[in-house]
Amino acid sequence: MAFHWVDAVVKRIFAEKGKKNKYVCAAGITPSGTVHIGNFREIITVELVVRALKDAGKQVRFIYSWDDYDVFRKVPGNMPQQAMLKKNLRKPIIDIPDPFGTEKNYARHHEIDVEKDVAIVGIKPEYIYQSKKYRNCDYSKEIIKALQNSDKIKKILNEYRKESLPNSWLPISGFCPVCGLDDITFSDYDGVHSIKMECLLCSEKIEVDIKKSSFLKLPWRVDWAMRWYYEQVDFEPGGKDHSTIGGSFSTAKEIVKLYNWSAPTYQMYDFIRIKGAGGKISSSKGNVITLSVCLEIYEPEIVRWLFVGTRPNAEFAISFDLDVIKIYEDFDKCERIYFGKEKVKEKEFEKQKRIYELSAINKVEKKIPFQPGFRHLTNVLLSNEMNIDNAIKYYKKEIKTKNDEKKLRVRAKCAINWLKKYAPEDFKYEIKNSIPTNFKLQNNVKNALKEVSKILSAKDWNDKELHNEFYRLIKKHDLETSEFFKGAYRVLINKEKGPVLANFILTIGKERVAKLFDKL
Repeated sequence: MAFHWVDAVVKRIFAEKGKKNKYVCAAGITPSGTVHIGNFREIITVELVVRALKDAGKQVRFIYSWDDYDVFRKVPGNMPQQAMLKKNLRKPIIDIPDPFGTEKNYARHHEIDVEKDVAIVGIKPEYIYQSKKYRNCDYSKEIIKALQNSDKIKKILNEYRKESLPNSWLPISGFCPVCGLDDITFSDYDGVHSIKMECLLCSEKIEVDIKKSSFLKLPWRVDWAMRWYYEQVDFEPGGKDHSTIGGSFSTAKEIVKLYNWSAPTYQMYDFIRIKGAGGKISSSKGNVITLSVCLEIYEPEIVRWLFVGTRPNAEFAISFDLDVIKIYEDFDKCERIYFGKEKVKEKEFEKQKRIYELSAINKVEKKIPFQPGFRHLTNVLLSNEMNIDNAIKYYKKEIKTKNDEKKLRVRAKCAINWLKKYAPEDFKYEIKNSIPTNFKLQNNVKNALKEVSKILSAKDWNDKELHNEFYRLIKKHDLETSEFFKGAYRVLINKEKGPVLANFILTIGKERVAKLFDKL
C-alpha cells in the first residue's frame, strides 16, 4: 500500500514503463524571466519521484533542460534595461545580453541562481542546455524525422485547432543566420536534409543543409515529443496549462509515436499562489516569489516539506504572514511523529514518516534534532536585539550537538528575516532599558510590579508557577487582570499587549526585568 503520492506515481511508472534497472526522469523550463516558486514545483516533483525510484532500488538519470534556445517573446516587468531588452525581442534567449551585467547572457543570469538554490534543498540534476544541443546539430536526425512526417504531425495538431494549419506549414522553426530573429519561413523540403529558408525581415534567402545548420530548431509541441524519444524519458510532469485537452501533452504524446517511443508517465501539477496575492504567479508579468526568497524565511527541509505534503495536482499557497509560525509548528510535529516523540494512529504515522523522509536534505538523523519553537525563538531574538550568538547562549542547555547549534542558527536567520520583512508591526517590539521621566502608571499597578521584581529572585520559576503568582499579586493589590498585564507590557516594551508574560519575563531574563520594575 502506498502511503504517499510519490510512491503511487512510482507504481504507475512500473506499470506503464515496465520494471527496468534504470529510469530517466525529466524536468525543464524556459529561462525567459525570473524562475519562480511555481516553476520550482516541477523540479521538486521530479526529484521526489527520483528519490522514490532509488528507494525502490532503481538507478535513475535525472535531467533538467534549460530551454534557452526558445524565442524571447516578452520583456518581464521586473527586469532593468527595458529598452535594451525590447530591442532584442524575437531573438534566442541565449543571445540576449544580461541586463544586470553579471553573467554572459540573459539566460545564464536566470539559470545560475536556480542551480545554486535548488542545490540548497538537495536537488542536483544533470543540466542540459538546449541552445548547445541545437547549435551542435545534435538533433538534426530528429528534425529530419519530423519533416518527413509533416502531414502526420499537422493532422495531430489540427485535431485541436479551430483553424487548420496552412498546407505549406512545416514542423520546423529557427532564427535567421543574418539578423538573428525568428520571423522566417521554410519551403521546398527535399525529403532528405535540404530545405529553403527565407527571412521576412532582412529578406535573406538560403538553402539550408539541416545536418549542418545550427540555427534550426523544432516548434515546442514537436520539440517536447522529440526530446522524450532522444533522452528516452520515463517520467515527466507538466503544468496545468500543458495538461488540458488539446494542450501540449495531448499532442506531444501522439507525435512521439512517430519516433517509435511512448510518452512518459505523466503527472499534472497545479499552480502555486502567494497568500494575499491573487492569481497565478507569472514570470512575464514580473510578479514572482523565488525559491531564494522562500529560503530566507523557511529552512530548506521545510521548503521541501511544503511540497512533499501536498499532492502535485492540488493548488496551495505559500505564506509569509503569521501562518509561518503554524507551518514551523506543523513541521516540528511531523518530526516528533517520525522519531516517536508524538503518538498517532499507525496509518498517520506511516504517512508522516514518509513525508519526513522525503523532506530531508540528506540522510535522516538517528536522534531527533533540537526543536527551537519558532514563536518562542522570535521572542528570544527580539529580547536579544536579534543577536544569534546570544540566542544560542539562551538555549545552551537544550543544544546537545553541533548539528543542534547549526539548525538553531539556520532557524534563527529565518526568524530574523521574517521579523524584519513580514511580521506584523504589533508582533515586533523593543525591550526598554529605562523608564521615561514622564512615564505614568497607577500606584497599585506600580506596587504590584515592584513586588514582581522582588519575587523573581526568590526561586527558579517556571512559566506556570510565575503565571499563578501574577494572579496572587493581582488579587492582593485589588487590580483588574488587564490593568496588571497592560502595565507590565508598557514598562517592558511600551505596548499594551505582548507575548505570554510569564514566559516572556523568563526569556528576557529575571535580572533585567527586576531592574526595570525596581525603577518604577
